[in-house]
Amino acid sequence: MRRVGFRVCSALVFSSMVGTGVFTSLGFQAAVLPSPFVILAVWAVGGVVALCGALSYAELAAALPRSGGEYHFLSRIFHPAFGVMAGVVSVFVGFSAPLALGGMAFGSYFSRAFPGVPAGVAAPVVILLLALVHAVSLGVSGRFQVAATLFKASLIAGFLVAGIFLAGGADFRPACGDMKLIASPAFAVSLMFVMYSYSGWNSAVYIAGEVQDPGRVLPAALTAGTLVVMLLYVGLNAVFLASAPLSELQGKIEIGEVAARHLFGATGGRLMSGIIAAGLIAALSALTWAGPRVAQVAGEDFRELSWFARKSRAGIPVQAMAFQTAVVMVLLSSGSFESVLLYAQFALVACSCLTIVGMLVMRWREPELPRPFSCPLFPLPPLTFLAAGLFSLAYTVAVRPFQAGAGILTLAAGVCLYFVVGKK
Repeated sequence: MRRVGFRVCSALVFSSMVGTGVFTSLGFQAAVLPSPFVILAVWAVGGVVALCGALSYAELAAALPRSGGEYHFLSRIFHPAFGVMAGVVSVFVGFSAPLALGGMAFGSYFSRAFPGVPAGVAAPVVILLLALVHAVSLGVSGRFQVAATLFKASLIAGFLVAGIFLAGGADFRPACGDMKLIASPAFAVSLMFVMYSYSGWNSAVYIAGEVQDPGRVLPAALTAGTLVVMLLYVGLNAVFLASAPLSELQGKIEIGEVAARHLFGATGGRLMSGIIAAGLIAALSALTWAGPRVAQVAGEDFRELSWFARKSRAGIPVQAMAFQTAVVMVLLSSGSFESVLLYAQFALVACSCLTIVGMLVMRWREPELPRPFSCPLFPLPPLTFLAAGLFSLAYTVAVRPFQAGAGILTLAAGVCLYFVVGKK
């Protein structure tokens, strides 16, 4: 039953994107890119890449409107083995890892606002509560997502306004040596952090089977959501950089708290930590809602995975949701924030690049396929996304081989799983 419209799809895209990354990753960039101009440049480049990906995915989603995202696309375009690979990446990396990272960030901010509550307790509790909310019904999921998104948008708008009037200022003009930084491996790895922050631009395609008029709604939601987030990200990071010295931001996860402490004082910093923690709930909610749909669709296609396809009376894939929640709990107890992020992003970018290649293949192999939405300026957007994605993947292999190797093993495990579960 298709009941989700443009408003909810846009809220899902916005909430999926504006979450953990923008409130945590600036510290890692500041440690290797000691230039406000270069840092803003990497956020702008990441936004353009995300927009190119959104336009390309919009064409695929409008032409092939079924839930499942990359799992559905790659199965349809190439071979079910690649679809299962994408499904494994989505279940274990695309949703579970960002949920774990979001939980870590939520716990960190929450414990700063309420020092008596350990971060290791706050994180699993909020993950479990959100799973219970989204297990009720599709209507409850939609209303909760819209409300959480409006709260988050208000938070960011208020912080931006406060930063404009209270921040001390920073020099964002290009300086000598900035071009060398842009061409460095550090810029490429930082782009991986930024692309993780923008991940979620494709979130609405995972519930395509529940969207009203997907040929019209999905392209509009993907494009509008990505454009708004791109503008917010550049502005928000400019406020962070203008609020606190670069040396105090380097290597920190709680970037929002550091900036708020400089803007509003120690008490204001604690208050802002609590507000940011509440704002992160929207991103965690979006991932909790969309993620189980991938496992559900795989369960509909493969008998050996049919357990994931079982739904409650309200039509919710509760068993797939329970499995995703269990995986998140395991990830919460293992690995550092930075290691989990790089591992997750490597596998996600690899899958997204393969999907964009699939979009190009579809244009060549099935030119007569009805396309309610065609990617504008084709083939520039898909080629731009591929160039940036491959650039980041190559440098990650060179600079962080352990995380890249773990990502490659995850992709290989997904292909092998297809031959275990058998044919459709």
